[in-house]
Amino acid sequence: MKILIVYYSYEGDCAFIADKIKELRPDADVLRLATEDDKPRGFFAKYVWGGKQVLSGKKPALKSYNIDINEYEFVVIGTPVWAGSYTPAIASFIADTKIEGKTIALFCCHAGGKGKTLEKLKSALTGNTFTDAVDFLEPKKHTAGVQEKLNWWVKSWQS
Repeated sequence: MKILIVYYSYEGDCAFIADKIKELRPDADVLRLATEDDKPRGFFAKYVWGGKQVLSGKKPALKSYNIDINEYEFVVIGTPVWAGSYTPAIASFIADTKIEGKTIALFCCHAGGKGKTLEKLKSALTGNTFTDAVDFLEPKKHTAGVQEKLNWWVKSWQS
C-alpha cells in the first residue's frame, strides 16, 4: 500500500505529528503544504487572520508541489483547527486535487477543541473510505501519550 501524508502546519504541531507518523511508516511519502501568503503573525493577529480566512471560505494559492495523488491508495491528511474547522490550505489542496477512491486517515491538532473539523473534512472528501480519525491537544507541548496514541492509530490502518 502506497501512503501519502499531507498536512499543513502553521506553528509546528501538525509537522510534529507528521514526523512521528513518518517514523512509524518510513515507506510513506510526505507533502507539507505551504501557502503563498504564509508569514509569521503576532499572537492575536494570527487568530483574527486565520479565523477570517476560514469563515470567508478563502482558498489561498499553495506553493507548488510535485505529487500525483493517483499514485497513492492511502492518504493521511492533517490540519490545525482554525475557527472550528480545517485550514484554508487544506481547503485549497482538496479543491485543487481530485481525491476519490482512497482510504483516508485524518488528524487534527488544536489548542482546546477540535470542533467539527474532522466531520467537515470527511464531508469535503466524499467518495473515499475513512479509518478512525484522531485529534491531538497541542502535541508539542503535551507529549505524554502522543506516541502511544499514534502507535495505536497507525497500527489500526492495517486492520
